Amino acid sequence: MSLIYNIGIHFLTFALKVAALFNDKIKSGVSGRKNSYETLSSNIKDSDKTLWFHCSSLGEYEQGLPVFQALRKHYNSHKIVLTFFSPSGYEIRKNSPIADVVVYLPLDTKMNANQFLNIVNPELTVFVKYDIWPNYLKQIKKQKLKAILISAAFKKDHVYFKPYGKPLRDALFAFDHIFTQNEASKDLLRSINYDHVTISGDTRFDRVYSQLAQDNSLPFIETFKDNKLCVVIGSSWPEDEALLLEYINNEAPKHVKFIIAPHNIKPAQINGITQKLEAPYVLFSQKDGALLKEATVFVIDTIGILTKIYSYADIAYVGGAMGNTGLHNTLEPAVFGVPIIIGKNHKDFAEAQALMDNGGLFSISNQSELKTVLNELIQNTEKRLKMGSANSNFVNRNKGAVIQILNYLRI
Repeated sequence: MSLIYNIGIHFLTFALKVAALFNDKIKSGVSGRKNSYETLSSNIKDSDKTLWFHCSSLGEYEQGLPVFQALRKHYNSHKIVLTFFSPSGYEIRKNSPIADVVVYLPLDTKMNANQFLNIVNPELTVFVKYDIWPNYLKQIKKQKLKAILISAAFKKDHVYFKPYGKPLRDALFAFDHIFTQNEASKDLLRSINYDHVTISGDTRFDRVYSQLAQDNSLPFIETFKDNKLCVVIGSSWPEDEALLLEYINNEAPKHVKFIIAPHNIKPAQINGITQKLEAPYVLFSQKDGALLKEATVFVIDTIGILTKIYSYADIAYVGGAMGNTGLHNTLEPAVFGVPIIIGKNHKDFAEAQALMDNGGLFSISNQSELKTVLNELIQNTEKRLKMGSANSNFVNRNKGAVIQILNYLRI
């Protein structure tokens, strides 16, 4: 393993401790990692058979979940260890029912890799997408343990494919098999002579498709919607809200209802929305039947229900791409057959471009374009339904990654 890489990891350890003094999120990760080994040792015996699932954050967890659920069902006598790198994943899914033990992954030093794997000794390890840690993988290979990478997405500018990237490139060869999202990723792996690769697609399609089989009913949303046309604004950021609130206040037809589920639900952010609203609104935290029915806008100041809320949408706006924070999951409303609007900065989100090419998604750049698109979708029922159908069909065509992965594992 590269000396430079290992020095860098030790520097990262120090840097995170310093940053934790000023950032609560980083502090959670630093303090949480201190307890990882104690938690593992108290929950795993030498006689236990185990699986290890690793995700960088919440998005990767959701991406891997359909595979995790299938493995949980098949390996019902195994203990499952779920690790996260980011506090945003750990804090939300630390009580995940698919795992017996959930911890922060100790940083990727040689000592940590040895200690972690000596405790866990997984029969199978599943990494999701691209959170690849060389020291852990080197130890996995040394101990002849089985590991796969799922929903991998590589680009030619990734370090693995650079002349100086050999130490990190070698880590990929610890995986028994890599399942990629697309042909381009497979070709990049082949360019470094990695041949144990299958194009399975993105497991997120399986994840969102499974939502159709769940109970998505939310009686308070039904009360609010009151059989009227409803626009759901999901995971919005201030850049999105600036345009949407302007539309709601000055342009929206009286018969249309709006649900705003912002990405950040801290009081300051919620107040920033409600203070600008001129239309009657109600907060999730203060809802009651009478207020819900009379309100035009429902502000969701809680987390965990957006996916179900999308099932009530006639039109969805997915946030994150009007600014530079990153577009949120467009597949979540797409599976329910909903036409989608997003902001302009989406070039790194292949599924958004695919939905657009497929005729189910609009990208807007300014207030005027938002007004034009929303008015058209509100007024033109045929277009709205056609776009929604294009989206649901797109998700249906692209599911199936989980089956390919399970077939490889012979499950």
